[in-house]
Amino acid sequence: MGSNKDSVYSNPLTEVHQFKFDDRVAQCFPDMITRSVPGYETIIAMTGVMAQRFAQANSRIYDLGCSLGASLLSMRQHVDDASIRIIGVDNSPAMIERCSHIVALNDSPIGTELRLEDMQATELSDASVVVLNFTLQFIPIEERGPLIKRIFAAMKPGGILILSEKIRFEDEHLQQLNTELHHEFKRGNGYSDLEIAQKRSSLENYLRAETIKNHESRLANAGFSSIDVWFQCFNFASVVAIK
Repeated sequence: MGSNKDSVYSNPLTEVHQFKFDDRVAQCFPDMITRSVPGYETIIAMTGVMAQRFAQANSRIYDLGCSLGASLLSMRQHVDDASIRIIGVDNSPAMIERCSHIVALNDSPIGTELRLEDMQATELSDASVVVLNFTLQFIPIEERGPLIKRIFAAMKPGGILILSEKIRFEDEHLQQLNTELHHEFKRGNGYSDLEIAQKRSSLENYLRAETIKNHESRLANAGFSSIDVWFQCFNFASVVAIK
């Protein structure tokens, strides 16, 4: 299924509502996220590479907040052990519906299950790879710790968690600089100042970014022993944590 060009915020809105992963967003999501997140394609590609390295026989791979399945498909491309099962979880009906069609067109020996569920409630077990690519940021901050602990408990020794997020900086000068650089990135990808401003308003108080230090502390408290920022571009980063 093709992707439309993102025009969700291209016209002036009398009232900017909270961002929703609805059908309109699902139709243009690949274009939206590629033009909005610096390094997105690299993160997706390397998610597959890391899954290939850490996936264990007779285990499960979870893509929590799978949206249209970009990370899931990257992992299906790289993992070739048919005893491994990939499970994609998302609470957006529009995303899961379109994802199911995309996965059906993908040729892979890896069994795949899609769940229309809240990632905080979905069953987790026997996991060797868990992916949270730009999804934890939409969960209330006080609920993130319990989710990370539940993920850790469901993982096999030697398993890996890949966590990609928009981040903020403790230094206000760096925060301002990276925000401005991110906006320049979006302008360079064809977004107008109106689109940038309206989308930012729609995400305010919904996407709650934290510092890398916050994320690393939470992962360590959950029990992860090896934690590293393997990718960062402006105010976006990806972390690996090994059990």
